[in-house]
Amino acid sequence: MLATLKHKRVILAVSGGIAAYKSADLVRRLKDAGADVHVVMTAAAQQFITPLTMQALSGNPVHTELLDSAAEAGMGHIQLARWADLILVAPASADVLARLAQGIANDLLTTLWLATRAKRAVAPAMNQQMWAANVTQENLAKLAEQGVTIFTPAAGSQACGDVGMGRMPEAVDLAQRCADLFAVGTLTGKKVVITAGPTQEALDPVRYITNHSSGKMGFCLAEACVEAGASVTLISGPVHLPTPDRVQRIKVISAMDMLQASQQAVADGCDLFIATAAVADYRPATVAEQKIKKQGDNIVIELVKNPDIVATIAALPNKPFVLGFAAETERVEEYARGKLKNKNLDMIACNDVSRADIGFQSDDNAMTVFWQNGMAKLEKSPKTYIARQLVNLCAKQLQN
Repeated sequence: MLATLKHKRVILAVSGGIAAYKSADLVRRLKDAGADVHVVMTAAAQQFITPLTMQALSGNPVHTELLDSAAEAGMGHIQLARWADLILVAPASADVLARLAQGIANDLLTTLWLATRAKRAVAPAMNQQMWAANVTQENLAKLAEQGVTIFTPAAGSQACGDVGMGRMPEAVDLAQRCADLFAVGTLTGKKVVITAGPTQEALDPVRYITNHSSGKMGFCLAEACVEAGASVTLISGPVHLPTPDRVQRIKVISAMDMLQASQQAVADGCDLFIATAAVADYRPATVAEQKIKKQGDNIVIELVKNPDIVATIAALPNKPFVLGFAAETERVEEYARGKLKNKNLDMIACNDVSRADIGFQSDDNAMTVFWQNGMAKLEKSPKTYIARQLVNLCAKQLQN
């Protein structure tokens, strides 16, 4: 099954070798599975297959140079490294394996490799004697120690006339192995309910109170939970994001709407409740039936407190495991620890939304996570990566 590749961001890095012709087929299979693919090619790779071929198949510009002013003006190499969910080097020549293992960053491929937090994998392809060489095996061992997945080559006849290990696996096999990297399975059989985005609290028929939440973190968590095998219900305030594949989405407007939808979803069965929504703390006491007209220099609007959705769910007699979020602008960890205790949460993830580089509207985030007997720091990364880390933390606590 290749479903776990849907919406994944894959960098396919092609190094020099006759097996580069298989990389063209691999791009097609990754695209057919729903992945967004950017291709990086070394100078040697371009001697075997053209960038134009890869561009036509991927639908994206091909990246070939580390210092390319045009490319940097679009998606620079650091942005590209952050963009990826997976970097796969296929074929990975003996030369590239050596440079990756030693941390050498002397071209675009090796620089991306060092700059990313994405999953990393290599599909070695080379002459059978080069594959068997002690130094090649030592380099592979170093990469494995660094958390790199090695897609072991196949045995058979080679372009040079030799027979033995070193053939790059076929594209269909490599696509499946890539999909398997995302099939975590840590929440298999679990039912997850997630709230996401802002709420809108009406003042009159045309105006409302809201906040800057984009919903991106909650939507990334929904995708990560699906990857982990869960059945996911996503209760979303007003956001402009597509519904993740295999996720049941319930659209709501106000905090009261979100509370009602959350209570119903939990009552229908829920093992894990994740409250990422930025719910308005207050709403207007009354909603004007007609548009409020401009009058005088000042206007007074009475606000009343909204119910605390995550605390309400956490107070249920048979409550699910509850992960709350604390988006703060000061004393972030102090406030988060207080909410963990006062709201009877099982876990809380906090971040500093006063930072311009993370949080609302950003594709990146950085969080500190607390639970009763532990904590974890999640360094700045794409929200997709943060989401997978949070899901793994929740899964471990659920198992305990």
